[in-house]
Amino acid sequence: MAHDYLIIGAGPAGLQLAASLECDGADYVVLERGSVPGAFFTRFPRHRQLISINKVHTGYDDPELRLRMDWNSLLSDDPELLFTRYSPRYFPAADDMVRYLSDYAARTGVRVRYDTTVTRVSRDGDEGDFAVTDHTGAVRRARRVVVATGVFQPNLPAVPGIELAERYDTFDPDPESFTDQRVLIIGRGNSAFETADSLMESAAVIHLVGSGSLRLAWKSHYVGHLRAVNNNFLDTYQLKSQNALLDGRVVEIRREAGGFCVPVSFERVDEVVKDLHYDRVIVATGFRFDTSIFDGTCAPDLIVDGRFPALTPVGESVNVPGLYFAGTLTQGPDFKKSTTGFIHGFRYAVRALHRALRARHHDEPWPVTELGDAVETAADAVITRVNRSSALWQQFAVLGDLLLVAQDGSLRYAEEVPVRHVPDAVRGGDFGPVEAHAVITLEYGADHDLVDPFDVTAGRKSQQDRAGLDGRYLHPVVRWYRAGEFVAEHHITENLENEWDSEEFHRAPLRAFLADHLHPVAPVTP
Repeated sequence: MAHDYLIIGAGPAGLQLAASLECDGADYVVLERGSVPGAFFTRFPRHRQLISINKVHTGYDDPELRLRMDWNSLLSDDPELLFTRYSPRYFPAADDMVRYLSDYAARTGVRVRYDTTVTRVSRDGDEGDFAVTDHTGAVRRARRVVVATGVFQPNLPAVPGIELAERYDTFDPDPESFTDQRVLIIGRGNSAFETADSLMESAAVIHLVGSGSLRLAWKSHYVGHLRAVNNNFLDTYQLKSQNALLDGRVVEIRREAGGFCVPVSFERVDEVVKDLHYDRVIVATGFRFDTSIFDGTCAPDLIVDGRFPALTPVGESVNVPGLYFAGTLTQGPDFKKSTTGFIHGFRYAVRALHRALRARHHDEPWPVTELGDAVETAADAVITRVNRSSALWQQFAVLGDLLLVAQDGSLRYAEEVPVRHVPDAVRGGDFGPVEAHAVITLEYGADHDLVDPFDVTAGRKSQQDRAGLDGRYLHPVVRWYRAGEFVAEHHITENLENEWDSEEFHRAPLRAFLADHLHPVAPVTP
């Protein structure tokens, strides 16, 4: 017998989906190669501090609002399953995550087979069942496979001699072993800076090298860019304390007496190559998806230089029907633009995947709320959601609510639909006949990552041509479509406390916008 669902990986995403399937009473199984849930966190990050925010004291009583400041909890109706109960630290220890995921698995009763390594995934034709083989040779069959393994294969650059470098995933992070040494770290992401920060008290000289401009998370709003918690190294560089950030690329790594010679081609000086000498070289250039388990019958297409699978808006492989992905593996379409690669983003994407699976395979429509036909009711629904939803907050511009208008003028409201999925969902009848619809999102302004937010001379971005308000920071956006065609958009002005409930500045302008498009004035016939 084939399972309806086979999930590979019992990390945060696999557990999140399994918990939903468990509530459904679905036929599923989870295979996990480790001996505990979230085995990734038993090793990473190497220096054992997470950079995902754990804000215990928010001043909010509403659990939905608290999730806006909680980047580690999975979604659950159980009040005991909040990560904020596991650590008071703003940046908690990785071991706290291991404890939390173990408890989540136990309390939700998810069906996980641990110490089970998947070695092969194949398929009997385009519409046949998947065959999943584990390390013992046992084969399990499933109608649908969901891969939630995360990324754990090092993304090594194609540099001659790279095998001479120590890898972030395997090197000994003990700072004492680097005492008085010259160290080169290849990479300029958080893992590289995390490593540099840990060595500043012991190493003599630390250089970080990488191409392109350094992106800072507080400016780009992408939490995978360099976080302030990891950027102490920048002070030591700019305040001339023997450390440096090299803008360039490593040409090769050569072993020499007592260490390594590393020629670096510098970007700022017309690719001038300079030989630099180090005692140790560490490569910390991120991870990529390991596709080795798939045979030719179901190998997924890849994007982002082969690092992630190519996916439909709901997380299905674009070329292998029935092969789905969950968690950090789904960040490819929005790479370095959204929170999809992180727990506080993909927990909502997994919920959307679950809803899509129920709709597609079990005739269970996407949940909607009937609103009647009053503009005031529609405006109240929008205002309530943008002021409370943690999903729209965390998955800005990626998930959106829908205000659906039927042919008779009645209104319905659907929550947390992947924005890229909306055209197909509306056109394909997922919500029944739809005459017009609005997509409600939270978004930053179009040029938010181009301006220093601390530069008071930069001024505010005027959007007079669109909405008559300022909007570089996170704010609600309502886009109106009729018969599938874009008509207009309305920006609700940003607010210091992120509270969009002013009658003058928020509610009244939104009601006017909705009224104009819910009941458009017919053109006068000459």
